[in-house]
Amino acid sequence: MPRFSVLLLALLAAACGGREAVTPRFIETGNPALLSEWGMMASDGRRLVLSEGVLPYDLNTPLFSDYAHKQRTIWMPEGVSAGYRENEVLDFPVGTVITKTFYYPSAGARSEVARTLERADGWQPDGLDLGEIRLVETRLLVRRETGWIALPYVWNAEQTEAELRRAGEIEHLILAGPDGRREDFTYAVPNANQCAGCHAINNTTRRIQPIGPAPRHINRDYAYAEGPQNQLARLAEAGYLDGWPGAADTPQASDYLDADQPLDTRARDYLDINCAHCHNPAGPADTSGLHLQHDAPTGPNLGLCKLPIAAGGGTGGRRFGIMPGQAEESILLYRMETNDPGAMMPELGRAVRHEEGIALIREWISQMDADCAGQG
Repeated sequence: MPRFSVLLLALLAAACGGREAVTPRFIETGNPALLSEWGMMASDGRRLVLSEGVLPYDLNTPLFSDYAHKQRTIWMPEGVSAGYRENEVLDFPVGTVITKTFYYPSAGARSEVARTLERADGWQPDGLDLGEIRLVETRLLVRRETGWIALPYVWNAEQTEAELRRAGEIEHLILAGPDGRREDFTYAVPNANQCAGCHAINNTTRRIQPIGPAPRHINRDYAYAEGPQNQLARLAEAGYLDGWPGAADTPQASDYLDADQPLDTRARDYLDINCAHCHNPAGPADTSGLHLQHDAPTGPNLGLCKLPIAAGGGTGGRRFGIMPGQAEESILLYRMETNDPGAMMPELGRAVRHEEGIALIREWISQMDADCAGQG
């Protein structure tokens, strides 16, 4: 299938109110002040439309970010492709641009946003209808010769352009839940160092890299405009992926909300995407001795009957990382529940509790059958 389509170009131009469609480009040096300079998407304040060749994707279980919805995309220049790696993020070539646009369904005034898990009404296969959507930021990961760089862009009030904010930015928002509960919170656009805090998953090299687009996380269907298709198949079809063995031979993470899948699998996959970029043997939290990758061995390194090593005052008065059968006595659950900046986990990327994630981990710990007697 050709990478570029004249028909798609015409559709995108029409969708943007007749404006000429923008062209994606790789910028080898410098940090453009405006998101539009990259050409990955265009917005006239009414619709945000992805440019030709910019492929959207989702994760089986996404990283939680204060209930923000995310539109993720991948683009590569003509003539290069990513290499398939089964147990790691795809091997992306120089020139790759990955975007993640954070947005909320509107709930009234500009500062009021809705707490929902369902797909936003304004979602579209090739962009967003902005009539009832509040754009917040778009983050770029760009693969240059020297490695990956992370650039955060913050959208203006008109939702027509996003400006680079390398020092980060604070947005004061009100989260309105379906139960009528309203919660004031501070949404933090990360600065350059904070981006590295999550994306530098090896504490020795400190090199930034993507986290989400690993085969197991993106081995799923996406509702493209032409119909549903496996995302890895779409990448391969577009010329963006070499060496893919097919969906049947590719690992697949679970959807943490899918109760038809095993509880242990859902809990481990949730911890993997939300915690393992730090909590792995080589990660920034290596001194904790807590390893939360989906395939980490069950035992003390997973937190079972494990005394804290580097938690400081963040234990909540609880003795073990995980007290099997006693979720309310487990440090892991406490650190997910608290909003105390000195104890909450993850340290970055959240200001409110993830109620559904907390419920999952509480259920997972509660059903464990083990005895910590004599430990520590």
